[in-house]
Amino acid sequence: MRDGDESPIVGIDLGTTNSLVAVCDRGGPRVLPDAEGRRLLPSVVRLLDGGGAVVGEEARAGAALHPGRTIHSAKRLMGRAVADVEADRRNLAYGIVEGPRGMACIDIAGRGVTPQEVAAEILAALRRRAEQALDCDVSRAVVTVPAYFDDAQRQATRDAGRLAGLDVVRIVNEPTAAALAYGIGLRGGRAETIAIYDLGGGTFDVSILRVVPGALDAVGGDGAGADFFQVLATAGDTRLGGDDLDVLLGEELLRRASETGRFAEPDVASRQTARRAAEVAKIALSESDRVELSLELASHPAGPAAFTTSLSREDLERLAAPLVERTIERCRDAIADAGMAPQEIDRVVMVGGSSRMPLVRRRVGEFFGREPYTALDPDEVVALGAAIQASILAGARSDMLLLDVIPLSLGIETVGGGVAKLLMRNTAVPARAREMFSTSVDGQVSVKLHVVQGERELVGDCRSLATFHLAGIPPMPAGIPQIEVEFLVDANGILGVVAVERRSGRRASIQVVPAHGLTRDEVERMERESVLHARSDMHAHRVIDLVVNAALDVKWIGEALARVRDELETERVEALEASIAEVNRFIAEGRRDPASVDADRFHRAKQAMDEASVPVHERAIARSLREMAGAERGGSMASGDEKRPTSS
Repeated sequence: MRDGDESPIVGIDLGTTNSLVAVCDRGGPRVLPDAEGRRLLPSVVRLLDGGGAVVGEEARAGAALHPGRTIHSAKRLMGRAVADVEADRRNLAYGIVEGPRGMACIDIAGRGVTPQEVAAEILAALRRRAEQALDCDVSRAVVTVPAYFDDAQRQATRDAGRLAGLDVVRIVNEPTAAALAYGIGLRGGRAETIAIYDLGGGTFDVSILRVVPGALDAVGGDGAGADFFQVLATAGDTRLGGDDLDVLLGEELLRRASETGRFAEPDVASRQTARRAAEVAKIALSESDRVELSLELASHPAGPAAFTTSLSREDLERLAAPLVERTIERCRDAIADAGMAPQEIDRVVMVGGSSRMPLVRRRVGEFFGREPYTALDPDEVVALGAAIQASILAGARSDMLLLDVIPLSLGIETVGGGVAKLLMRNTAVPARAREMFSTSVDGQVSVKLHVVQGERELVGDCRSLATFHLAGIPPMPAGIPQIEVEFLVDANGILGVVAVERRSGRRASIQVVPAHGLTRDEVERMERESVLHARSDMHAHRVIDLVVNAALDVKWIGEALARVRDELETERVEALEASIAEVNRFIAEGRRDPASVDADRFHRAKQAMDEASVPVHERAIARSLREMAGAERGGSMASGDEKRPTSS
């Protein structure tokens, strides 16, 4: 920062499983990474014998080696009495003792450590991360808490900040922060009712909010942004989250290990190992259908041994279903308390890492009767909202780009690194576009869809927004699958991308915020560059398309020629093969250096090859028809002979 600038107010999401720090400046809100580029800080602390602490990934990785000194899920204990946390004891590797005024403390080698002290270590680590990223002192923060946190829990959060050297200038409810991050209330000026579904690591809560039209003025920087969300109802469960599913999955792994007869009764270290493996499996199964696991457990007669097993998404969803249904019951309670019906909710926003699970998103969509918002990373959305609130309190304007029109074109990457633009810049929102695509390799059963933003013709010169996979496509020859890709930008600037393979019905989708984090200056720069490089970009894109299409043509012509070569004159075959060879030379050059290729000559060579191949395709089709007719005659004769026995 420049000399004389007041230190920024950062936004902090102090989570049960992971914590984050974010800042909001002219580029919009962004999460600050550590030196290795990691944005999430695991909310795990290992207290050392001689004082001091290890925080984050290193502490989590060593939990099985130091189970008695490694503390996780401390947020569940903050501001709580010992009697309130009895149900949590069995899932914790550390002991719980009574502290001052009957409050819950953590037993570490006979010493009582308050949850606030543990939280302070996490906050201090986030503070150091922010100071390194921003190159300035950081002493003020907005910190988020669950909506149902009572006064004691909120005060414990402030105390943790003070111990970490932070002035907690505002405590913000996590649902309100999530709504701010999505810009709800910034567009349209009309009141809306929204549901925030927050399934985190240790807790679940759902809030029904009414957003009043004065929101736009509040975010304009007058500091009055604290009271434009009216909370109609909240509901939740302080002992329901991803940690609970990790425990169930971990118990399933230990049960399977026990059934082999090779492993001892699980000790604390084995339970920690199983819990960590369960967490890894849960995350992986949000993207994959099956995951293979190998973990070291205490064995008979002594010492660790490897246990290997696999978990499917069906296994995960079977264990998770009762937990997910409990969240739906809480949603039903909140809706009833608000005096509303699910269909009266205008928008549903998903928050918390556990909300990534396909089962969760499916059930929430079914209950509310609408597709939930998932455009922002559910792990990061609360921290981003806290940063926006921090910028309001600091009196700074975030200068975030609002989408009345699409500022930059939106498209997907095609084979060879080109960009197929579906929605062009300056299109008014809401906007929708569809386009058909296919595969480029025989037998391809999965397609990666890379969503990009920008005016350039090559993907390397555009801004990457998201990547997702359409899997389960039946194996077919290249070019045969029909993949329909639809882009829809709604009135709030959320881009939804849906891909459907029309023959099989397989479907995949994703949501993103296409202008998130871009200032107007950056948009204008990208537009200028597109004009400056327009001629070379268009040439490169044309060559890339020619390479892709010509390669498919060469493949199909080669297959047809192999079938009917014996029916063709030698001169015709030689002429066609010479034409194919010339096209192959252009393909090789185009893949190596598109800029060096004469696109017009390439196009003429491809046209000549296509024209020379017409008789080959005609002969191949005729042969196929003859073979089909012969097969039908043979089939009818066999089926009509009722006396002929059939073999099973």
